[in-house]
Amino acid sequence: MLPGVRRTLLPATLLALSPLAQPQDGGALRGFTPESARTQREWEAKFRALPDTARLRAYMRRLSARPHHVGSAYQKENADYLRELFASWGWDAKLERYDVLFPTPKVRRLELLGPNRYVARLAEPALKDDPSTAYTSEQLPTYNAYSGDGDVTAPLVYVNYGVPADYEELEKHGISVKGAIVIARYGGSWRGIKPKVAFEHGAVGCLIYSDPRDDGYAQGDVYPKGAWRPRDGVQRGSVLDMPVAPGDPLTVGHGATPGAPRIDRKDAATIMKIPVLPISYEDAQPLLAALAGPVAPPSWRGALPLTYKLGPSAARVRLVVQNDWKLTPAYDVVATLRGSTTPDEWVVRGNHYDGWVNGAEDPIAGMISVLEEARAMGELYKQGWRPRRTIVYAGWDAEEPALLGSTEWAEDHGPELREKAVAYINTDGNGRGYFGAGGSHSLESFINEVTKDIEDPETGLSVWKRSQAALVRNGSATERREARERADLRIEALGSGSDFTPFIQHLGIASLNLGYGGEDGGGIYHSIYDTWQWYERFSDGNYLYGRALAQTVGTAVMRLASADVLPYGFNNLAETLRGYVTEIKGVRDDLAARAAEHNRQLQDGVFAATNDPKAPLALPSAKSLPPHLNFAPLDNAVDSLTRAAARYEAALGAALRGGASPSAMARANAMLKDAERMFADDAGLPRRPWYKHLLYAPGYYTGYGVKTLPGVREAVEQESWDEAAREVTRLSAAIERGAGHVARVSATLEGR
Repeated sequence: MLPGVRRTLLPATLLALSPLAQPQDGGALRGFTPESARTQREWEAKFRALPDTARLRAYMRRLSARPHHVGSAYQKENADYLRELFASWGWDAKLERYDVLFPTPKVRRLELLGPNRYVARLAEPALKDDPSTAYTSEQLPTYNAYSGDGDVTAPLVYVNYGVPADYEELEKHGISVKGAIVIARYGGSWRGIKPKVAFEHGAVGCLIYSDPRDDGYAQGDVYPKGAWRPRDGVQRGSVLDMPVAPGDPLTVGHGATPGAPRIDRKDAATIMKIPVLPISYEDAQPLLAALAGPVAPPSWRGALPLTYKLGPSAARVRLVVQNDWKLTPAYDVVATLRGSTTPDEWVVRGNHYDGWVNGAEDPIAGMISVLEEARAMGELYKQGWRPRRTIVYAGWDAEEPALLGSTEWAEDHGPELREKAVAYINTDGNGRGYFGAGGSHSLESFINEVTKDIEDPETGLSVWKRSQAALVRNGSATERREARERADLRIEALGSGSDFTPFIQHLGIASLNLGYGGEDGGGIYHSIYDTWQWYERFSDGNYLYGRALAQTVGTAVMRLASADVLPYGFNNLAETLRGYVTEIKGVRDDLAARAAEHNRQLQDGVFAATNDPKAPLALPSAKSLPPHLNFAPLDNAVDSLTRAAARYEAALGAALRGGASPSAMARANAMLKDAERMFADDAGLPRRPWYKHLLYAPGYYTGYGVKTLPGVREAVEQESWDEAAREVTRLSAAIERGAGHVARVSATLEGR
């Protein structure tokens, strides 16, 4: 589901000359005794030699040969194929079924009424140059899953990206969307935010189109000549209100097993309330050309050959969406290698295998690496390798509509996962370019260490060195300084948009989301043009980065599965949390400064001077200054975690040098797997209790985009000061709880 990462690139010639490109230490490993580290490195070297690009290519062409959305015939064939592959490599493999609400459209109609009548095509044509686009009878039409049903006729208003700030701009121009259909361009936020905000402002329908400035000919040649979205390409996607809760909207909080209790659809809080439809820029152009009203601000203007105006349109637009609201079976492929020493500690690794259509880049480019990891581990198992912990590999079904397969499995197995899971590692597609990571900051040092041992296939550097060099050349001043001076490269905090969400944000399991990208531009996301032909021409055509992904994630899984002490670290977590607290203080101070400046201008008569002298004087009211918000409990909690983290590093080092017995390390591991859970709260976040983690969540109005320390940050941003004070108290308690837990682990390793 996640769109591909696009980054500023560092030329390979400069990387090769970089003074940062020094050999990496091949000795100690985090969480391993010296003797265990030597054995581990021997097995890892054997593992990293096994992933094979020819096999990756064969998996890609097989799995993406035809459309394979949830419920399709080819998706079930793929499920059986994946299960058989895992079993052939020695894994205990099975399918787990969930019956999920998956709406598909029965009626889609969009037309501009009036003298310049236009009926939208709402279709993507097959291409002669790409036979995989020709399975028209098996393709899902262009639509937004979980759109509301409706038949509405109304004027049209252009809302740019359709985020809350855009409505503030419309208000300055005196334009309301109440009773209107809005048209928004993709970008700026997750697509589901656009109809959500439109509905909150009184709109009766929402159109979302791909503007060529963001995703088309302004970026480069369009497919099939180039990688970018053609004029009639459409981005499908879900508009379920996933920042409130992902997964099946009728079974929130428990698995959608066959026969599970379900609420009525009319009571489902996360289904969109108005009709929504995605369209191409070919279909959008006549609609945008019909808009009247003021000219749009410069930053709102796309690349279509017309004058972008705000509206409303004089002509009315009719939008019709009617869905078939049916339960559909989703099949998760779950394969297990049992641990030899502590089988009730699990390392879970997953990637979804359903696509909106053929889904080559998203998600099969990631799933094929999963397969090569599993095959290689199966080979090692035959040679005598045994992981200490159980390894669980999963191919998730129905991720594209709403993270359905992973969420239902995580909810269904929630108590067992809370008891046993030590980490979850996710991928979601892959491409050519730089390594990228997001996740729990307790795993930041660990994944930095892993990537220092993986060779970048194009430069010969470690993938860590290549990323470091890119930051030094192209990062901000802070990023450049940190890349040179900080021991670890920072990883991003996780918002949403892929299958890590139920594990970290609902169950409190330490998680990572990993992948390569940035050198493969493209605009085929969620369209019929996401095929293996496109992938081999414009992305990782030789599958070298598919191999690198298998080497990277497989190495990480093997280390987590065999470490003497689970390789968490808390120094970076404490440092990162301190930065987040500083950011929130800055938000509060900025609000205070803006309110003071507003009131100064009001007192000086600035606003009065801008009023029409013929109109009644309507001055804005004075703004209240933000009250004092006591951040001392948060500062103190972070201080506690900082001290506990430093103590833990010393205790871990001494333990691995022989200062702790095997039984003490086993007790420490039993505690460490719960460390991330300390930052979760069963009550969940305000207005969305499904999200339990108090450090990371998708923003209520950002969708995929993360909000760190979300309860406090969003309350401050919304100037809900009583709520902010309550959330400071709750968050401080969670961080203190985490600090105390880390201190107890240290005491265990110290033999106290």
